Amino acid sequence: MRLFHFSDNPDIAVFEPRPVRTPSIRPTGREWLNGPLVWAIDADHDFMYLFPRDCPRILIWAKPETLETERRHWLGDWRAVAYAERHWLERLEAETIHRYELPTEGFENLDDAGMWVARRRVVPTERTAISRLDREFAPRGVELRVVDSLQPLKSLWNTSLHVCNPQDHMALSGIIWELPGSDGLSLEH
Repeated sequence: MRLFHFSDNPDIAVFEPRPVRTPSIRPTGREWLNGPLVWAIDADHDFMYLFPRDCPRILIWAKPETLETERRHWLGDWRAVAYAERHWLERLEAETIHRYELPTEGFENLDDAGMWVARRRVVPTERTAISRLDREFAPRGVELRVVDSLQPLKSLWNTSLHVCNPQDHMALSGIIWELPGSDGLSLEH
């Protein structure tokens, strides 16, 4: 297993645990996830972070219980799909991000979309600069779909697919959606 942290900063020598920027409501016993931690993503899910920091995106993939008809309709032959808005394509083509490989010792699996955390400082073992982000998806079995707006994709939350928007990046588009089973979710910048 390999763990990574992505950043636009090319000069990180040590990752110090720090609290999340915006604390969220956590299940009982998991409140500590808002506290000081070093966050990492496993190699199977690294495509979630192949974007400029502020780029709104929606990522989908099948879960074991995903209906075959939905899998075929939304994913086709891809293992996952990443949606990004068209006005971000130029930045996907031009920007460079840095993938830091982290030692796995001391990390705890959150059993949630490939996320891992460490409660101690972590020294990266390697840094790789990644450019032409738009070309990084297909080799990972992920289709990058460029759309005019993410707004029409709100119906994805009514499917049996895993749907995510890392770090609430959709908020940067000012999207306000009503999600099933909620009183409404306001994602405002």
